[in-house]
Amino acid sequence: MAKSLNADGPQSVPALLHRNATQFAGKPAYREKEYGIWQSWTWSQTRDEVEALALGMMELGLREGDFVAVIGRNRPYLYWAMIAAEMCGAVPVPLYQDANAEEMAFVMSHCGARFAVVGDQEQVDKIFEVQEQLPEFERMIYLDPRGLRKYDHAVLDAYRDVQEMGRNNRDKHIAELEARQAKLNYDSTGVMLYTSGTTGRPKGVVLSNRNIIETAKSSSEFDNLRSTDEILAYLPMAWVGDFIFSVGQALWTGFCTNCPESADTMHVDLREIGPTYYFAPPRVFETQLTNVMIRMEDASRFKKWLFDTFMAHARKVGPAILDGKQVGTMDRIKYQLGELMVYGPLKNTLGFSRVRVGYTAGEAIGPEIFDFYRSLGINLKQLYGQTEATVFITAQPDGQVRSDTVGVTCPGVELRIAENGEVFYRSPGVFVEYYKNPESTAETKDADGWVATGDAGFIEESTGHLRIIDRAKDVGKMADGSLFAPKYVENKLKFFPNILEVVVFGNGRSECTAFVNIDLTAVGNWAERNNIGYASYQELTRHPQVMDTIQSHVEEVNASIAEDEMLSGCQVHRFVVLHKELDADDGELTRTRKVRRKVISEKYADIIAALYDGSKSVSTETEVTYEDGRKGSIKATLDVRDAKVFADTRKMAAQ
Repeated sequence: MAKSLNADGPQSVPALLHRNATQFAGKPAYREKEYGIWQSWTWSQTRDEVEALALGMMELGLREGDFVAVIGRNRPYLYWAMIAAEMCGAVPVPLYQDANAEEMAFVMSHCGARFAVVGDQEQVDKIFEVQEQLPEFERMIYLDPRGLRKYDHAVLDAYRDVQEMGRNNRDKHIAELEARQAKLNYDSTGVMLYTSGTTGRPKGVVLSNRNIIETAKSSSEFDNLRSTDEILAYLPMAWVGDFIFSVGQALWTGFCTNCPESADTMHVDLREIGPTYYFAPPRVFETQLTNVMIRMEDASRFKKWLFDTFMAHARKVGPAILDGKQVGTMDRIKYQLGELMVYGPLKNTLGFSRVRVGYTAGEAIGPEIFDFYRSLGINLKQLYGQTEATVFITAQPDGQVRSDTVGVTCPGVELRIAENGEVFYRSPGVFVEYYKNPESTAETKDADGWVATGDAGFIEESTGHLRIIDRAKDVGKMADGSLFAPKYVENKLKFFPNILEVVVFGNGRSECTAFVNIDLTAVGNWAERNNIGYASYQELTRHPQVMDTIQSHVEEVNASIAEDEMLSGCQVHRFVVLHKELDADDGELTRTRKVRRKVISEKYADIIAALYDGSKSVSTETEVTYEDGRKGSIKATLDVRDAKVFADTRKMAAQ
């Protein structure tokens, strides 16, 4: 195993906070927009806020080794709660704020959380709903008091009251708090994060201070992150990516973490902050591109011509200019003109004017989407990681960025490929264990520290770059023995603004078929422009022109796939446009928007059967979950469409 990168430095997350409170005392550490106004806290003020909360939690009885659930949208106060919990010798466990009560009950009962720090009434209500399933739960600290005045406060405490309690009892607890902090070291637990549960129940991933700090240090140095950088923290706090960027790297480098006012104001807040370091999963980039394309459809003929002309040039030379490669003088001048008239204003609209380092991960991103952003001059790169790796396994160095790889090994990481193509790694970021699950721990991590990723891929001999084909469990064989890699096809289809989600089937079968979700924003905008009325999502999906458009997209992708000798068998022969969006509340997606293929295959078995038995339509009834948690069902008759497939052009040329 690689030598510690931080042998003489701070050995815990709270120790990093204390270092920053001295080294960057007056520099902004956190910002939050509330009621339209940005509020700011320096590193010195942050330490005082965290310490007051920690002292207050000790006054309420928080013990070493306790688990503290943290639930809510991105707010400085909730990040402070995670640091305060560790400061007390407890373990923070962030949960997805949009999880339903039963999902929260599983996590909180599994870890035995005694305390919870929550954002608002919604989270309070969800915990109270399942309180009988939480025998170890004792106290809840809430941030926003709205709607809670008449609640029974026997187990409820206001966040600011707890801080005030801590300040008033400082002399009583400070010596004990300092003693607890002194015990923290590299092997102490820094956080426990639950997996998304793509294939089953979520697992609690125990990450130590060693995992967090060494990963934060090496990844910050890899991209030359600085204390002057700015990030926007808007992704779920329960996700490992947000934790390592907004806590690990933020505390290591001393840069400022900015929290938007709400999901509705996120894009406005993004523009106001103008982050220099930005991360988003592919879904966010796909949505932003869809919105751009929708606006261009509504633009004047001249503006659309201007956009199309300069974007065509950007795709031709933009990535090369970004990577510092040789580009002809006239091409460079035309690109600079495009920067003035199109690229610059577009980046400003997106909030990306100052992005120096941008990353996408979590799912494979479509190459067309990836290349679009890089052509604008945005230094968007791909990384490959897992919760079990404390995010970083591979990343793309500047100047070596490609859409078809996920980069080279990060500092301190080793890679190997098993005979079946599965990717294995080991690094200082490798998790300690799955909590209360030694069997899964042993299945995932061997005695030498090698971790099985569950992904299939290979390392390019000439470049050392890793290429991921798909999830190992999803990669299979068609009936004729050709490779089946559904994610490859799905990502190509999701490039089109009209398509939100795709699920491809075909393992062990003679041909591939697909479910398609339309993007209601994009397709609804098209309907309005063409004076097409519709009463529901379901009605819009059945419109003949919508079906024709989706069919044209499928056939365009089929033509592209036909050019890939290895994957040409993955062309989609038949498809349906689903009558509802795949939804995490219905168990069809994880909270990080990953497709649960097994659930979908079982739930929609009748539709899949129709895709393969030659039916022209299929009638189905599907259970759905409404926003208030009630269950219902919707009935629909779906059209099954055939799509044109193409011969493998390379094989034909060889013959």
